[in-house]
Amino acid sequence: MIWTRREFLQRSAAGLAGAALFPGLAAAAPKTRIRIAARHFDNDFAAAQRAGMDGLELGVGGPAANLRIADAAYRQQIKDRAKANGLVVSSLSMDLLNGHPLFSSEQAPGWVTQTIAAAADLGAGGMLIPFFGGAELRQGQEFKKPALDALVGRLKELAPQAQQAGVSLGLETTLPAALYLELLDRVGSPAVGAYYDIGNSTGAGFDVPADLRALKGRLSMLHFKDGNSYLGAGQVKMEPIGAALREIDYQGWIVLETACPSGNAEADCRRNADFSRKLLAGG
Repeated sequence: MIWTRREFLQRSAAGLAGAALFPGLAAAAPKTRIRIAARHFDNDFAAAQRAGMDGLELGVGGPAANLRIADAAYRQQIKDRAKANGLVVSSLSMDLLNGHPLFSSEQAPGWVTQTIAAAADLGAGGMLIPFFGGAELRQGQEFKKPALDALVGRLKELAPQAQQAGVSLGLETTLPAALYLELLDRVGSPAVGAYYDIGNSTGAGFDVPADLRALKGRLSMLHFKDGNSYLGAGQVKMEPIGAALREIDYQGWIVLETACPSGNAEADCRRNADFSRKLLAGG
C-alpha cells in the first residue's frame, strides 16, 4: 500500500516531528481530494495558477555532482513563487535517469538521495523515477533480470530514506500491472509505488482500467495524456478510466503531460484540468 504524505508523517520516524519539520504542509495542502498538476510551465507558478492547476511537477536539472534542485537558494525561489500563487510542488521528475539508469549508474542513487531531501524541503509528496530508453526494464514480455535484480537492491536501500522523509518514489515504466506488482512486491516498501501513465499504457495496448484496479493501493501518482489530443477527444477511453479510479478511491495527484493543440498551454491545461475534475467526480 502506498501511503499518502499525511500517512507518512503520521507513521514514519520523521512523521513524529512532522509539524516541526514541515510547518507549511498543513497550510499548503489543497482542499480538493483529487489534485491536478502539470509539467508544462517549468517553475512559472503564476502561469500554472492561471491555468487552474493545484501544483506543478518540476524537473531536478541535468547530470551534475549536485543537481540544480539540491541548491537551497533555488528551492527557496520555488517556495516563494509557489506561495505567492497559492500552489504547491506536486512532485519532482528525475528525467536524467533515463540516460543514467537507477539500476546501473554509479551516480544515480546519490541523485535520488539529493532529490528525496529536496522533495521533503519543498513539501512535494512524490518523485518520478523513469525507466525509458536506456533505462528500459523489459525485453519483450519479460524483465531484464540483471536490471531488475540490481534495481530492487538499490530501491531497498533508498526506500527507508524516502519513507522517513515522507516522499513516495513513483516508478514510471513500460510495465503492465502484473509486472509492476512483481517489482513492487520484491521491494516491499510503502514508500515505492507505480507512477502510471494512462497514455503510454493505452499506446502499449494495456487494459488501463484493469491495470488501475490491480494497482489499487500501489499507485504513487498518475500521468494523464492522450497523444496530440485533448483529454476525451483522442484514443484513450477516459470514462472507463474515471470509473476505475473512482472505484479504487484514488486520492493522489493527476499530473498533466498533455499536448497543447491550440498552442496556448494555459488554456489547454485548463481545459484538460476541467475535464479531469469532472471525470473524477463522475460528472
